[in-house]
Amino acid sequence: MNGDVRLTSARLPGVEGLVDVHVAGGIVAAITPAGAAPPRDGASVAVRDIDVEGRWVIPGLHDRHVHASQWAMVSRRLDLAGADSAAAVAALVAASVDRGDAEVIGFGYRDGLWTDAPTRAVLDAVSGDVPVVLVAADLHACWLNSAAVRRHGVEQLAGASGLLREDDCFRLVRAIDDVADDVLDEWVAEAAARAAARGVVGIVDYEMRWNRDDWVRRVGSGLRSLRVSFGIYTQHLDRAIAEGLRTGEVVPGTDGLVTVGAYKVITDGSLNTRTAWCFDPYPGLAPDEHPYGLATVSYDELVPLMRRAHEAGIAPAVHAIGDRANARVLDAFEAVGCSGSIEHAQLLRREDVARFAQLGVVASVQPEHAMDDRDVADRYWAGRTDRAFMLADLAAAGVELALGSDAPVAPLDPWVAISAAVGRARDGREPWHPEQAIEARAALVASTGGRGAVVRSGAPADLAIVELDPLAASADDLRTMPVAATLLAGRFTHDAR
Repeated sequence: MNGDVRLTSARLPGVEGLVDVHVAGGIVAAITPAGAAPPRDGASVAVRDIDVEGRWVIPGLHDRHVHASQWAMVSRRLDLAGADSAAAVAALVAASVDRGDAEVIGFGYRDGLWTDAPTRAVLDAVSGDVPVVLVAADLHACWLNSAAVRRHGVEQLAGASGLLREDDCFRLVRAIDDVADDVLDEWVAEAAARAAARGVVGIVDYEMRWNRDDWVRRVGSGLRSLRVSFGIYTQHLDRAIAEGLRTGEVVPGTDGLVTVGAYKVITDGSLNTRTAWCFDPYPGLAPDEHPYGLATVSYDELVPLMRRAHEAGIAPAVHAIGDRANARVLDAFEAVGCSGSIEHAQLLRREDVARFAQLGVVASVQPEHAMDDRDVADRYWAGRTDRAFMLADLAAAGVELALGSDAPVAPLDPWVAISAAVGRARDGREPWHPEQAIEARAALVASTGGRGAVVRSGAPADLAIVELDPLAASADDLRTMPVAATLLAGRFTHDAR
């Protein structure tokens, strides 16, 4: 449905009484007490009344950190999320091979707490000559059998374990992601529809591709349910600068839906792969296993890259998970003299919290990772987890928070992130470091792309209509928030009323 509408008998979080939300030309034209007509200028325009029956209208939700193509592909891959050992993964692979699959590509294993090790031999025993590539849930490691090692020519890199980490893994993932554009676009469109059903109106896409052309093509083919800000990686930075791309600018031919995002650079690994760069060693890792994690881009490389992007008008968005990586990246922001974001910011020194605010660096965080990683963190960051996922301390210091999912690492569903930020719990467990929980209003503000927690006149009519008051709902109810409808620029992209 398109055109000017009046959402009648609506509620706004934290606001007494019912209101009508008037939408015209893709903008929230006015908000009036229910039943009161707004003043009209010029010729009369037909307006369609839509009774939302006392539901809550909020700004549409944004996911600040997504890998869109990876998220779209996940449902087509062998699901390893429930496997609690290498043997359990092997059983899933065996079943896939028995079904006659010519190649097995899986996603979602987490080996941080396994008692048995992932090795080529474990996979070879159940797969024979069928190539098997399994991608870890954190996207920072891959596990291959011998057939896949041979196919992809990575014998020297994989060794007996069959494991590839960090840049070696990223290169292989790009190779197995070589899906025809029309097929991938269809999968992305399906994922976008699912996102709209959760109230999502915008994403920041950090897929490791030249994303501009992908999204221009998708919008041109009719995908119009999302606003997309696309990231630029180092391998494409020169091209982006040569073509004059600048953060925040609208890409021509996309009707304002696609904008240039930030320059993404990955400076360390992840917790589950035990490659997040830390001041303290990981227990149980041998010296040749990088016991402190990995600095994948040195400071001397990082500063010139960030400066080059900043001087060209492209804001840096820097991946840092370990406390040592975060400290060094803050040093780099200070050296360059620019603002931007740190993506993840999972483990921090206390003295670095205030530096985020002083330097104007956004903490782009994924609260559901705390729920996924709590047991792994308790093991590998023992004695330091009071400094992990420090949302409350960051907020108290005046740091701007931006919530995301890192989909497919966590679901592309801002309500999941909001719930984790507010409740610090899942699956009936006790809250994990509840002192770092934030209030629902702060979590909502960090999930609306700068629109705040309450719909306001003059803002784009990117809206979600929900069944519960998000400022009063429990953390469990927030996680499963029923979304009745979603609008983008006044157009319904989802309607389940």
